[in-house]
Amino acid sequence: MKKKQKLAIFDIDGTIFRKNLHFELINELSWIGAFPMSVRRKLTEVYSGWLAHEGTYEDYRKAIVSLYAEHIKGCTEESVRKASQIVVPFHAKRTYIFAEEMITKFRKEGYHILAVSGSPLEIVEEYNEKYLKFDSVYGSVYEQDEAGLYTGVASFEPSRNKGDIVKQYAYEHKLDLTDSYGIGDTESDISFLKLVDHPIAFNPNRNLLDAAKKEGWRIMVEKKDVVYDMTQCIEAKKDIEFRSI
Repeated sequence: MKKKQKLAIFDIDGTIFRKNLHFELINELSWIGAFPMSVRRKLTEVYSGWLAHEGTYEDYRKAIVSLYAEHIKGCTEESVRKASQIVVPFHAKRTYIFAEEMITKFRKEGYHILAVSGSPLEIVEEYNEKYLKFDSVYGSVYEQDEAGLYTGVASFEPSRNKGDIVKQYAYEHKLDLTDSYGIGDTESDISFLKLVDHPIAFNPNRNLLDAAKKEGWRIMVEKKDVVYDMTQCIEAKKDIEFRSI
C-alpha cells in the first residue's frame, strides 16, 4: 500500500511574508486608481496606529479587512489582478529566514505544502504562482455580481477556521497528518496548529503565545538575521517574561 504524503501548513502574512499582502494590495489599488487615494491615507493611519501600540495586531488586521471590503465594492477582478501583479515582484523576497529554511526542508523531504491565508485569494494566488510555488493555497474570496463587479461581501474567509479547511483538504487529497508541520503567527492559526504533530508558533502575538505555552508547542522568534528557539527557555521556566505591549 502506498504511503500517504505528509503535509506542511503555513500562514503567509507575518509567517512567510514579513509584511501583509492585504495591506500592500490596498496600497497598490489606491496607486492605480481603483481605490480613492484617501484610502491610502486611511491605511497609513491604521498602520501608524498599530506601530504606536494603539490596539493589537488583530485590531490592525481587522481594520485592513474592513477597509478592503468597503472599497472593493464596484471594482473589477481585472484591477485586483493587475495590482497583485505589481505588488508581488516588488515584495516577493521580503520573507523570514526561518520560513525559507522550513520550506527548503519540506521540499527536500517530499512534503505536500499548503498555505492558508486571510488575504484576498487573487494576491495569494499571484504570490504562490510567482514565488512560493506551493502545492495549493487558500485566500479570502469576495463575491462578484452578474456584471463581474465585487459586492464587498466576503463569501469565503479562511481565517474564520483554518483547521476545518486543512482537515477537508487532507481528506480530499489523501494526505497524512502524521508527522505533519504547521507554522503560524496569530490566533487565527491555532485551529490548524492543533491538528499537526509539529506545531510552531513563529513570532507569535500574545494570544498565540498563550496558546503555545499552554499546549507545549515550539516557539520560534526571528529578530534581524537571527532565529531564536524560545521553547526550551519556557520549558526550563527560566526568568523570561513575555510582556504584552
